[in-house]
Amino acid sequence: MSSIFTVSILQSALELGFIYSLVVLALFISFKILNIADLSTDGCFTLGCAVAASVTISGHPVLALFAAMGAGVLSGFITAFLQTRLGVESILAGIIVNTGLYTVNIAAMGFSANLNLFQCESIFTMAKDFTGKYFGEGVYKILVTNGWYKLLVLVVIVFIAAMLITAFLGTRLGLSIRATGDNAAMVKASSINPKFTITVGLCISGSLTALSGGILVQYQKSCDINLGTGMVTIALASLIIGETFIGRGPVAKRVVGVIFGSCLYRFIVAIAIRLNVPAECLKLVSALIVAVAIAFPYIKDNARFTKRKYAEMARRKKGGAD
Repeated sequence: MSSIFTVSILQSALELGFIYSLVVLALFISFKILNIADLSTDGCFTLGCAVAASVTISGHPVLALFAAMGAGVLSGFITAFLQTRLGVESILAGIIVNTGLYTVNIAAMGFSANLNLFQCESIFTMAKDFTGKYFGEGVYKILVTNGWYKLLVLVVIVFIAAMLITAFLGTRLGLSIRATGDNAAMVKASSINPKFTITVGLCISGSLTALSGGILVQYQKSCDINLGTGMVTIALASLIIGETFIGRGPVAKRVVGVIFGSCLYRFIVAIAIRLNVPAECLKLVSALIVAVAIAFPYIKDNARFTKRKYAEMARRKKGGAD
């Protein structure tokens, strides 16, 4: 068992967990806050990968992330436009945008199915150089030699994003977006335009999804046109896992649950790989994790109901015996 749970596995799981937590946070806004099933997530994630890879290759790794976020905002805006202005159902709007983004993504990659970034500077190499220049040898050895500087960069980025989202959802506009997801008719009756709040929410969601893709590209130093496949399913599983373990409550608590669920999901996948699960079976493992994560709240409630039922039966039986 000690060979399965190693520091390197934990480190890798945390790094990927924090990267993908931005997608889960995006799904939290669209699915949990706005009550919209946004199926454009897969294409939007790849869009962030493609745009960030192209800009990074041109020598601007920091600008690449902002460019990816801008592209994600446009993707979210188009998805919202189809829903709010053209009357397309949310699921269909997501499918339409996701389909169209394939051509956009491959065009952003110079009509190449994959890009190589191994010779390019990234935010991680910049952090490595910064650590070596401004910190002592002891700190450099801990962060760089052992590779912890990547996790530190990711923690800072996700922490800033989580704080901004938490603060935003507490503003007047943020509360309007939350109210739109609860009851759009009531929001409209309160002289708030639900079309505007939906558009803002989906634009923020798209920007977070694309940012995650941009960071992943710089993390793994390569970009593939199929990187976003199944992303909405993985994000949904992580969201439900976090909600199951952390529970509902204030926005800040739910955001923490999002990050925790993403890291836990990646840890489960890492353990499956460590157990020598064939690469061909990883999709099946992911599907099983998703199924268990989605079914767990129902199983938990059903078990609680059954426990109360038998407790009541035992109480009545005891009362009858007396």
